[in-house]
This record gives sequence, structure tokens and C-alpha cells, in this order.
Amino acid sequence: MDQATVVGGGVVLRFLAHHLYEYRKGVRRMFMMTMTPPEAQAVRQRLEREGVEYHVHEVNDAKVNVLFGHAAWIETARSIVTKPLARLTPEEDFMLGTLLGYDPEQQCRRFLAQTRRAAVA
Repeated sequence: MDQATVVGGGVVLRFLAHHLYEYRKGVRRMFMMTMTPPEAQAVRQRLEREGVEYHVHEVNDAKVNVLFGHAAWIETARSIVTKPLARLTPEEDFMLGTLLGYDPEQQCRRFLAQTRRAAVA
């Protein structure tokens, strides 16, 4: 592993520790982090040690998304995230954003904008 990966992995693991703290306190039920495959390996190991359900979605050779949280939420996300996130339907995008705890008002506005664009296309 090169120095950049080690340093980046440290940052990713610090963010993970904070997310796990929020998860255990019930602040949020599901999270998504984007990282390199080596960083994802370290994150998966930690999540397995902690007994937290997760799903790895490969973006490309250099990036992966790791979704983690409550089992039913991850199972739902796993059924939604079957293609690149940019290719999700407006409904899938809305559901994923809602699961991730994004602002409901913004999610509704995003959904409406996406469906209007789709109707024009």
C-alpha cells in the first residue's frame, strides 16, 4: 500500500468511526461512503467486527460505495443500487436518499425536478 492510500485510509476510518458512533446512538440508520477498494477492505473488516450489515457497490476500478446500517435498510438499498447511482430512476433516487436520511424537502424537490426532466425528454 502506498503512503497516499495509508493516509486516505486513516481519514476514511476516522469518518467510519464517527458514523458508527452516530449509528449506535440512533442518529441515523444507514450511511454511504465512497472510497478506494483498499480503503473499502479496511471498512468491511471493521463493519464485520462490529456486526454491522453492509453492501459494497463498485463504481469503477478506482472507487466503491459502501452502504452500511440496519439490515432491512441495507437489504432494501441492495435491491435499489444495482446500477450506477447516476442511472437510478427518480423513484429509486428518492428512496435511496430517504434511506440515507437526506432532508425530506430537498428529496421531494429533487424528485419533482427529475420527473419533470424525464417528462420533457
